[in-house]
Amino acid sequence: MAAAAMMTAVCAQAQTDSTAVGRKKVAVVLSGGGAKGMAHIGVLKVLERAGIPVDIVTGTSMGSIIGGLYAIGYNATALDSMVRVQDWGYVISDREDLRRQSLGDRRKQNTYALTLGLTLGRKDMQAGGFIKGKNLAELFQQLCTGYADSLDFSRDLRIPFACVATNIVDNSEVDFHSGRLPQAMRASMAIPAAFSPVRIGDMVLVDGGLKNNYPADIARQMGADIIIGVTVQGAPKVAEDMGGAMSIISQIVDVNCKNKYDENLAITDLHMQVDTKGYGSASFTPAAIDTLIRRGEETAMRRWDDFIALKQRIGIDEAFRPTILQPLRPHVMTEKQRVTGYTFENMTPQAERFIRQKFHLSRVDSIDAQLEQELTTAMRVDLFYQTADCRLVPNGDGVRVVLTAGNRKSVQLHAGFRYDTEEHATVQLGLDIPLKTAIPVNTDITLRLGKRLMARGDLTIHPRSFTRPTLSAAFRRNDVDIYMKGDRAYNILYNQFQGEFAPLNFDLKHFNLQFGLRWDFMHYRNKLGADEAVQVTLKNEHFISYRARLTYNSEDNWYFPTRGTRLKAEYAYVTNDLAKLTVRDADGNKTGKATGMSDVSANWHWSFTLGSRFTLQPMLYGRLLFGDVVPPVFGNAIGGEWFSHYVEQQMPFAGIGNIEYVSHQIVAAQLQAQQRIGTNHYVLLRMAGAQQADKTKELLDTRTLLGFQAAYYYNTMFGPVGASVGYSNRTKEPYFYLNLGYEF
Repeated sequence: MAAAAMMTAVCAQAQTDSTAVGRKKVAVVLSGGGAKGMAHIGVLKVLERAGIPVDIVTGTSMGSIIGGLYAIGYNATALDSMVRVQDWGYVISDREDLRRQSLGDRRKQNTYALTLGLTLGRKDMQAGGFIKGKNLAELFQQLCTGYADSLDFSRDLRIPFACVATNIVDNSEVDFHSGRLPQAMRASMAIPAAFSPVRIGDMVLVDGGLKNNYPADIARQMGADIIIGVTVQGAPKVAEDMGGAMSIISQIVDVNCKNKYDENLAITDLHMQVDTKGYGSASFTPAAIDTLIRRGEETAMRRWDDFIALKQRIGIDEAFRPTILQPLRPHVMTEKQRVTGYTFENMTPQAERFIRQKFHLSRVDSIDAQLEQELTTAMRVDLFYQTADCRLVPNGDGVRVVLTAGNRKSVQLHAGFRYDTEEHATVQLGLDIPLKTAIPVNTDITLRLGKRLMARGDLTIHPRSFTRPTLSAAFRRNDVDIYMKGDRAYNILYNQFQGEFAPLNFDLKHFNLQFGLRWDFMHYRNKLGADEAVQVTLKNEHFISYRARLTYNSEDNWYFPTRGTRLKAEYAYVTNDLAKLTVRDADGNKTGKATGMSDVSANWHWSFTLGSRFTLQPMLYGRLLFGDVVPPVFGNAIGGEWFSHYVEQQMPFAGIGNIEYVSHQIVAAQLQAQQRIGTNHYVLLRMAGAQQADKTKELLDTRTLLGFQAAYYYNTMFGPVGASVGYSNRTKEPYFYLNLGYEF
């Protein structure tokens, strides 16, 4: 009741300008246009500067978003700040928030270019668009905190508001004057085929621009005496402009947007058409947003004299300044609110119990934006719901938390594609199958097709605690070229069968700790030698190892970080029989037993940003093998761009493009300089040095390995695309490497 009374009082205050002095009511009408609608913010800045009161707001699509937020108190300055801090690449996608995901989930998101969630056995009511819009819905929910329940938009908002959607069931216009504000805005901007429609009752709602992209008539119906309108549509497209799917969809919307346009323009008192040439509906880059807001401001400033003249028509003098609203909760993303209770909608009793116990809700008496996101992420990641919604409903002197789940995922498909100059084309497919059990269980199947064939299955239990016991089985068919000092020495073709059980698997946001037991069987198919002097005897053999692995990653970007650190440390004790290793002679025959091999490895990478675009990234890494017997298959290998790319024990080294076997003890250091050019272009300069020896005490007595590398990459939605050149004093010749796509 207190929150409702406060809203009513503020709304009354916001409207006193028109009622107290008897002036005319002013409406602002904002058109749709996708990202081009950011220009509305620039116009609103000038309206406030000129002292023009706003009594009514109507909008369509992006105009409904800007207008709806303005109506609840986000003034032009607050809107400007809000749109600039958003990660729009994330907001307009269905990706999970990397900051809230476990390391395993983050790795998967940076491996696959395409992910498709399916619900089998029943219709997916969230389907109907390439993007389901769950991240948009979450953002609207957060920004509209305090206004997310069912409301009368004319009575309960700080400025009366309305927006438009299209019901494609009967091709009718749907005007929202009440309801849930986040849902109304989401429906108004649901571009057909691009975003899934919003279903309310028997209606299937998409972008309102199809019926009324510039709703001045609605503003007039709401009592507006003066209408100020803003449109952002560009010049009509010709055939040459429509070369892709999004441009065709945009043209379909633009053609339909002409409905009622001329009639609505005729009743507008002051119309501004912002020049958005060079930008499209999906131009959500920081540079584009900055330019579009500036163009909106410049367009409005050119009409400054018209604004001053309009004040006389409104019935106010030139010195009049209306009350500039502020959000009721300007710190909506960080402040806490008292919780009076929890409501679970469309969730099984087991799922409700899981959430209550995982987050100890019986002891949680307050909530902030971070907990909201963690709750919805757990519903999607742990409980496998395709969509999840967290609403805060005012209730007495606090809020009731309403958690609403969508359909459960039955299958999630992943696809990754890459090309490089070493392995050529490679495809990796993933299949996630969540099992509907009391304790959530996920089955993850992976298939890689290419020179390194791999099939893997993981069964992961998601108990309420943060440990996730995992059982894994894998088959790999490795076709590996081994080089010595830059020359190809031999090729090994072998099959590797692997089984692993990790009963302790603590998988948190930045941190993963595993303890487990692994079995490996190596079946060697053949060895082709390019150099007869190179003799490697390999016999089929199995290994049993005890393993402990610690991984930490707080980097802000998987491939091109600018801050944070990445650490991985592992210890393995390798045996044949749980205790010892087999000793073999030069011909591969068994001659006895020895203690197992100890494998100690680590790499530590961190980033320091100097300025806004330049980053220094030092890294320390190495691998030490101890024991009387070191099976050749576990020997140290360096070369390439990434850890464990071709073989598990591989360590990258600047200047070496292929796998080179080195001594049993190696420690290395690397320094990389990363320069960002524009938004997604990167130039990388890398220098590395290493010491190697058969014994630790001899590390400083051997020749230092040195390598240098320069690379250019373009960061795309399908992974990094680029090339590198390098040179090392081990290979003594330059190499060239081309990579297209995510690494796997």
